[in-house]
Amino acid sequence: MAGPIALGRDAIAEKGWLAAHKWLLLRRFSQLGVLGLFLLGPWAGIWIIKGNLSSSLLFDAIPMTDPMVFLQVLAGGFVAPLSTAVTGVAIVTLFYALVGGRLYCSWVCPVNLVTDAANRLREVLDLRGSARLSRNTRYWMLAMVLILAAATGSLAYEMINPVSMLHRALIFGIGALWGVTGLVLLGVFLFDLLVAKRGWCGHLCPMGATYGLIGVVSPLRVRADLRERCNDCMECFVVCPEPHVIKPALKGGEKGVGPVILAGDCTNCGRCIDICSKEVFGFGLRFNNDVRRDGPVGADHPIG
Repeated sequence: MAGPIALGRDAIAEKGWLAAHKWLLLRRFSQLGVLGLFLLGPWAGIWIIKGNLSSSLLFDAIPMTDPMVFLQVLAGGFVAPLSTAVTGVAIVTLFYALVGGRLYCSWVCPVNLVTDAANRLREVLDLRGSARLSRNTRYWMLAMVLILAAATGSLAYEMINPVSMLHRALIFGIGALWGVTGLVLLGVFLFDLLVAKRGWCGHLCPMGATYGLIGVVSPLRVRADLRERCNDCMECFVVCPEPHVIKPALKGGEKGVGPVILAGDCTNCGRCIDICSKEVFGFGLRFNNDVRRDGPVGADHPIG
């Protein structure tokens, strides 16, 4: 397995630096671009989108509601008219059902910048210890969020949700809000750095659990169609935020498992595509997942 210094060296040598970081750079552009759209209104008076990641209005016409927020609304027993929220959550759910639920985590969520930074520092410092947390913990967290909403009749979790807090702080820029938000984000950063590798996003975040459930049906997938080229460097497992999703597609040929990563936990971040010098991985569709289709597949070959 490559060390923190050598990680990605072969991919850079084979494909060049830009191609070896293509999907990472596009993700950063997407994350900052989404944030920029929200900030254009309060900062420049250009209101393309109003609100925040919890609830927003695009072009003053298209509502968008976060699915976990909507579940809290239902659990809290809110009796106000929900027609706009229903439309908003339907739009958001349909979009992520098509492109991959946890694509939200890697391409939109601003807290991903914090957790990625913590993971990168772990690599540089070569910190190997990590608490063992079940990935199902985030589903228990989601259940607790909904129970809290039902018990309090409010969106209580949104007051401490790192995603909501960061977005509110960036948009509204209130000093006291920044102080509390900074402490919460520092806690997330230190937890990922010192306690559990990718602990927040990979094991605890209830929003990730919600989008993971949506992503189970997504047609857009990472595929390992050229897995016969794999040289067992293990770098894809090192950079993947959910490495357990890789093995069935990459190593499952002898067990009759197709080359498509079907797990809802996959964030479609594309880092396995970037890091692989053998170009084993690429984006494609979940269909044609027959193990006999391994190798180049002509027009159906995924986008690398």
